[in-house]
This record gives sequence, structure tokens and C-alpha cells, in this order.
Amino acid sequence: MSLLPEHVTLVEVGARDGLQNERRVSAADKVMLINQLSETGLTHIETGSFVSAKWVPQMADSNQVLQQIARKPNIVYSALTPNIQGFEQALEAGANQVAIFTSSSEGFCHKNIHCSIAESLERFAPLMELARGNGIAVRGYLSCVVDCPYDGPTPPEKVAAVAKALIEMGCYEISLGDTIGTGTPLRIARMLEAVNHHIPVHQLAVHFHDTWGQALANIYQALSMGVNVIDTSVAGIGGCPYASGASGNVATEDVIYLCEGLGIKTGVALNKIAQAGWQICNKLNKLPASKVSLALLARNQYRKNTNKKGDNFPLDQSLPPKS
Repeated sequence: MSLLPEHVTLVEVGARDGLQNERRVSAADKVMLINQLSETGLTHIETGSFVSAKWVPQMADSNQVLQQIARKPNIVYSALTPNIQGFEQALEAGANQVAIFTSSSEGFCHKNIHCSIAESLERFAPLMELARGNGIAVRGYLSCVVDCPYDGPTPPEKVAAVAKALIEMGCYEISLGDTIGTGTPLRIARMLEAVNHHIPVHQLAVHFHDTWGQALANIYQALSMGVNVIDTSVAGIGGCPYASGASGNVATEDVIYLCEGLGIKTGVALNKIAQAGWQICNKLNKLPASKVSLALLARNQYRKNTNKKGDNFPLDQSLPPKS
């Protein structure tokens, strides 16, 4: 029996997970992007990451970005924080929620945050205590829930064990990441079943990359199992800088179109998201990875050429500027 939800929450990660794996853009351009995203109906926007500039230089200006955005009521503006120092910086900059991250695989954990899974969890303990004292909710990211670029397939039971540990530490929600995008619906179902034995579905989110073209199919599988929180990236920008070839966050536009076709409400305006996606892609000198965004453009160009009624879409920004 289908458990398709009536409504899903989209967690927009483009300004962080997207831009951290793109060429650097200015703080002003990031602020512009987040302000545009704030006008779309999104309720959760990840704004940046308070990590070492040595490892992720694209996020070095996260403090400046968070302080300069035009905040809207009822929107969570979150930041990724690996340690107490990052948490304190994010709190000072005005983040009203934070996220921590670890991996389901030892190899990725060592390559990414330079410690074992157990050590990463130990490091989070004082941060979680500080967050509780400040009334700040903490979201947990769990990477490599299907495959690891270093260790190979990840056992679902291992994913479940680490996810359970994060919940027991105090994370309100776990975002399950198919970091290198190799998951298929059957493998996603088995992973979710294992995790759901320990964690109720309302505390689970999915974060799927489209590297192998499976993200939307995997999201449909997760939706059918009751998951109603999905991480997405405007225009499909970004990926993971630590996993070779792992480009392709699932595009926010494509997920909205999927959900609307299933009768699931997102509360997010597709055309406004598409406009924001084209503008940031212009800054990156690239086309959106969103098939829906490209289809909207093609349809609008056709309607313009045939004098038929079109949508509110920025035709004058149809392609990135020539380099």
C-alpha cells in the first residue's frame, strides 16, 4: 500500500552543498541567491558551512553571508557546523538551526573528516550539549548510505546503527545521503527499512545525488515509504568534493515537478525556483542541471516564437554569459 504523503518539506541545500563544489562565487551573489530562494515558499534554506577554509574554501564567507541575508519569518536558515568553534560562529552569525555530519563508512569518514565514525560521534557530544543549552535544533547528515567510493557497498545495518546513534545524541532528524548517486530504488528500500526499525519515518530525510540518473526514482521510493523531507539543490548545482565524480545534487525544480504530478504539495513556486536557478548558473557560467528548468525554457521560447502565451520566466537569461 502506498504511503505517499500529502505534503513534503524541501530542504534547499544549493547555497551550501551546491556551491561548495562549484567555482567560488562572491558573498554578494550568495546573498542574492538566498534572498531569491526566500521568496519561493521554501521553509528551510541551508546557507553555508562553518568548516575550515583550508578544506572548503568556497564556504569561507559563510559568516558574512548569514549576516547579510534578508530574513523572512518562518524560514529556517541553517548552517553546517563540524565542531564547537563552527557552532559558535554560526550562532553568532544568526543561524537558527545547525547540522552535523558523519558517514556510514569508515573510509569516507577518514577521508572527509579525518577520524573514525566513533571518533566523529564523540566530537559531536559537546556541540550537542551546547546546542541544547542555546535551544538550537541539530540536524544530522549521514553520508554514503548506499555505497562508499573507498569501501564499496554500505551494509544497511551499518547505516541504521550510525543513524540511531545520531538520534540518541539529540539530532531531531537524519538526512540519509546517497553521496555518490549509485543507489537504486530496491537498495534505497532496503536501507530505509533497516533504518526505520530504529527510527520513525518522520525523523528521516533523504539526500540523493543524480550521478547515475536515479535520484527521482529513489525519491519516489522514499515517498512511497512515508518519507516527507527531501534535500534538494536549486538548478541541481553541486555535489561532494570528497567523492570523485559525485556531481549532481537532485534539482529542486525536478523534485517539485515530480511531487506536483503525484498530488503532493510542496508549497514552493516552481517558476521562482527556476528563475533563481538560472541566475546563479549565470554566475557560474553553466547551464542548470535541472531537466524541468531546461524544459520550461524550451517551452517558453517556443511560445514566444509562435506568439503563444508563456510563463513568467526570464527568457533574457536563457543562457549563461559567454566566457
